[in-house]
Amino acid sequence: MATTEYNEVFEDAADSSTVRTIHRVRANSTIMHLNKIMVANRGEIPIRAHELSLQTVAIYSHEDRLSMHRQKADEAYEIGKRGQYTPVQAYLAIDEIIKIAVEHNVNMIHPGYGFLSENAEFARKVEENGMVFIGPTPEVIHGLGDKVSARDAAQKENVPVVPGTPGPVSELAEAEAFVKEYGYPVIIKAAYGGGGRGMRVVREGDNLKDAFERASSEALSAFGNGTVFIERFLDKPKHIEVQLLGDNHGNVVHLYERDCSVQRRHQKVVEIAPAKDLPEHVRQGILNDAVRLAKSVRYRNAGTAEFLVDQQNRYYFIEINPRIQVEHTITEEITGIDIVAAQIQIAAGATLEQLGLTQDRISTRGYAIQCRITTEDPSQNFRPDTGKIEVYRSAGGNGVRLDGGNGFAGAIITPHYDSMLVKCTCHGSTYEIARRKILRALVEFRIRGVKTNIPFLASLLTHETFISGNCWTTFIDDTPSLFSLMKSQNRAQKLLAYLGDVAVNGSSIKGQVGEPKFKGDIIFPTLYDAAGKEVDVSVPCQTGWRNILVKEGPEAFAKAIRKNKGTLLMDTTWRDAHQSLLATRVRTTDLVAIAKHTSHAYSNAYALECWGGATFDVAYRFLYEDPWDRLRKLRKLVPNIPFQMLLRGANGVAYSSLPDNAIDHFVEQAKKNGVDIFRVFDALNDVEQLAVGVRAVKKAGGVVEATICYSGDMLNPKKKYNLQYYLDLVDKVVEMGTHILGIKDMAGVLRPKAATMLIGAIRAKYPDLPIHVHTHDSAGTGVASMTACAHAGADAVDTATDSLSGMTSQPSVGAVLASLEGTDCDPELNIEHVRAIDTYWAQLRLVYSCFEAGLTGPDPEVYIHEIPGGQLTNLIFQASQLGLGKQWQETKKAYTQANALLGDIVKVTPTSKVVGDLAQFMVSNKLTPEEVIEKAETLDFPGSVLDFLEGLMGQPFGGFPEPLRTRALRDTRRKLSERPGKSLPPLDLAKIKAELEEKYGFASECDVAAYVMYPKVFQDYKDFCSKYGDLSVLPTKYFLARPEIGEEFGVEIEKGKILILKLLAVGPLSEQTGQREVFFEMNGEVRQVTVTDVHAAVENLSRPKANPSEPSHVGAPMSGVVVEVRVKNDTEVKKGDPIAVLSAMKMEMVISAPHSGKVHDLVVKEGDSVDGQDLVCKIHKA
Repeated sequence: MATTEYNEVFEDAADSSTVRTIHRVRANSTIMHLNKIMVANRGEIPIRAHELSLQTVAIYSHEDRLSMHRQKADEAYEIGKRGQYTPVQAYLAIDEIIKIAVEHNVNMIHPGYGFLSENAEFARKVEENGMVFIGPTPEVIHGLGDKVSARDAAQKENVPVVPGTPGPVSELAEAEAFVKEYGYPVIIKAAYGGGGRGMRVVREGDNLKDAFERASSEALSAFGNGTVFIERFLDKPKHIEVQLLGDNHGNVVHLYERDCSVQRRHQKVVEIAPAKDLPEHVRQGILNDAVRLAKSVRYRNAGTAEFLVDQQNRYYFIEINPRIQVEHTITEEITGIDIVAAQIQIAAGATLEQLGLTQDRISTRGYAIQCRITTEDPSQNFRPDTGKIEVYRSAGGNGVRLDGGNGFAGAIITPHYDSMLVKCTCHGSTYEIARRKILRALVEFRIRGVKTNIPFLASLLTHETFISGNCWTTFIDDTPSLFSLMKSQNRAQKLLAYLGDVAVNGSSIKGQVGEPKFKGDIIFPTLYDAAGKEVDVSVPCQTGWRNILVKEGPEAFAKAIRKNKGTLLMDTTWRDAHQSLLATRVRTTDLVAIAKHTSHAYSNAYALECWGGATFDVAYRFLYEDPWDRLRKLRKLVPNIPFQMLLRGANGVAYSSLPDNAIDHFVEQAKKNGVDIFRVFDALNDVEQLAVGVRAVKKAGGVVEATICYSGDMLNPKKKYNLQYYLDLVDKVVEMGTHILGIKDMAGVLRPKAATMLIGAIRAKYPDLPIHVHTHDSAGTGVASMTACAHAGADAVDTATDSLSGMTSQPSVGAVLASLEGTDCDPELNIEHVRAIDTYWAQLRLVYSCFEAGLTGPDPEVYIHEIPGGQLTNLIFQASQLGLGKQWQETKKAYTQANALLGDIVKVTPTSKVVGDLAQFMVSNKLTPEEVIEKAETLDFPGSVLDFLEGLMGQPFGGFPEPLRTRALRDTRRKLSERPGKSLPPLDLAKIKAELEEKYGFASECDVAAYVMYPKVFQDYKDFCSKYGDLSVLPTKYFLARPEIGEEFGVEIEKGKILILKLLAVGPLSEQTGQREVFFEMNGEVRQVTVTDVHAAVENLSRPKANPSEPSHVGAPMSGVVVEVRVKNDTEVKKGDPIAVLSAMKMEMVISAPHSGKVHDLVVKEGDSVDGQDLVCKIHKA
């Protein structure tokens, strides 16, 4: 349509007498008769069109049907029919868009930026159909869209340009000729379009032909025209652009400049207005040239003249973009001018003067910085991320402006469009204030569900080059340190993801049966001193035996312990007690909660056993928390009582030998982080293995408690472990230079009489040697045995709090105190304080009741089967998991038989596990001891059994059992005759740390030590944390069971930062996805997480069984999970070759080929659950 006169368009609003609706209010407040506008785009420009009280029409592709711009428009219409256009083609469908506009009486069309905003044909068709195009004339768009034409126009006006080809280049020969004349580097650019597409920098030595062809191809694909031109490339230039406004009468003004130098691959990332530290004469030259050039082409509406400024502050014109730019917001902020509103009014016929936009009235105030927040992952080369925005919390406050189209909770980010989510613009009186303000704004954003570039932007804004304002166009590419990113913790959403999973699927903690019996608030005890005054437990006690250790060292500590008149007690509640009764499942938060109280109540204790052994890997494996973190927290809260850990000699805390430097490194970290006393033992009483741990503790400066393991019945003359055996061992231990002698009765088979004989004999021979005795109360005689040890000369014995004592745990502290009270062996602990502490544990045991093994009393049969206390609980649990729960009596009998088969070995982790694994294997496969020996060459023994027979756990007293050893190993494994770690090369710990840092971004020495002990367990833990975050902050009752609907509870994720949470609802099952939406209220804000319902996804597979009479059938030896498959169909195998690896709890075994042949009918894959004798595959003999 013809240009409408301004005065014809702008009139006072008509009087309104009809019902007031938002549409009527808008219609009656408009100042134009042209009151219906379409924005032929997506994003924030369509949203802003309401600002002049215009009725808005949005268009959208099918993929954009949930976008914010469609929802905010007065009317919205889909472009074409579903499937008619691709997501991008929809916004390029000129005729379809024009058709929609005409059908719905649109007066004006704003092209936005991108898509058709620089398309002269579109502008022409808009006007041909009687509508106003908000932008330059079609002729100007065509002329300036051709960058060669724009360059010619600049040269005519004597505006400096970068040396380049005089016209479009379509042949490689023309490009080669230009390079020959001007030299490298050069830049190849698309003649039509921008945004970094169709653009290649070519330096000397690069392939010019390849770059030319790729730039042309990319330009053709992106803009429909493959024409390019070539310019001399400037190194490290600034990119300065000038915002222009022109009316229909030849008037042009500038709104000052923007510095758009911070780019990545020619796409702007951060923009600043005005340019910082640009010399004034350069600034004025650029501004004047920009206006002069725009006037020369009779530019109308908003546009941008772009320049490069080299290191010598010489500027060169690049192009004019005949549209509004993404970064126009920073110009609006420093000038106070609404550019979009001005565009619309100019298109409607207004002059600059009528709008008050004459050059003398335009000035700047302060600085503005804009960051483009995109759904890109900077750590993955800015790979666009897609998905559902689960949480969207934006920034705000003074000087913060947000322009966004798709930023809201629930928005679906598709792969079809530009990844920009929101533009954040901050204004301040100085550059530094603006920089700090936008950094603050970025920190305030909470966007979850998709990755964003916010961590990268934060890194960029805090870089010294950006702070100084001296960035150049390739600054990002030239500065790899920008990619040392601060990762978002996303703690709240991860925590909700875990709680949501528990709400839908129940607890996934291994070994849990049902929910806690007690879910109330635990009542904490009150301690009173002798005068009846309440003890202040808000601060730790400072009095205790550890003071001697810290001030005078291990030797002085050992002497002081020996000199002490009474028998001291070590409390095992924090480790072995809950390991024995509650499957090692007590969490750090529950230990921390009672730690300060304990420091007072047990201030005269020998030590608190709190670390090492199974608690180490179980913390990672099942509790999903860091055992090192536990150690540090407890150490801080209990500075006065020594901490003891369990160290498995040359194994560290693992189940097999490791290189010596790995043990040294682990012990060093344990000592640094809080361990004082190291109870070092070897599962086979192999002195060479024991010595590795002892040496490591001495190097680290810890207290050495070298320990001998007590096994069997010393009073039975038929047993090989007699008094002389133990006394010989003690001699060797003393020769090592131990500070304290430990005696570890792991099965609780040390009878009172034997205790008196053994401790008495050692005391007689070594009167100055401190002795510390450990037992389990499995048979119910633990109190009597520890009392006997005390009277025979033991300096310390182990007990547990009453509520976690007895049976497979340690003897009751209350009972032992009562037994020794009034004697020379009195431990001198305040019995009232000890009982008060026990009230806490009585409640907590009910919280962990879902891990109880169902033991109801002592088991005197322990004197027969000799199952260690800690293992007895685990064996009951494992037997039920393997489907052997009803055969528990058979399992106990088989344990005795397995022990005999293995040569009557000392049974303590890991050798006790060997016996247990073999026993379960025998029961599962219905094997007698005779059949085990007879069929050993064909049986797939558990991996632990083969490790033992190979010698990986050391040398047993009396040697290995034959012929079982030879037959089981089948010449596929070595027969070691010395300690295994002796032949292991040292680990490259620095390399391991570097690899962990590369994988996880950070790795401490403790992480290295943990990884060395349990590589897969550590990696699984890190993977779990990346999904659910740090769950150690979650109260145990919510860790193990879902909260009630509507129940409000708090989670302190860090000091002073508490999340107030409430479970609102669990949504229905989606039959398409097998998922449910779970809704929470977090700090008053509704959040939702999507959870896969594992029960709905379970397939009831009926697996075929292996036929024992069919030689080709290979069956699973027992129930478990297939963790690895090492063959495929048609794989040629030899007898004994591994087929798959089966895991059942902590036991792994290799399923091997019973004979040579070719694999057929492989019916399992990794992750499959199988029962005993389920068919794995068939192997047809060759």
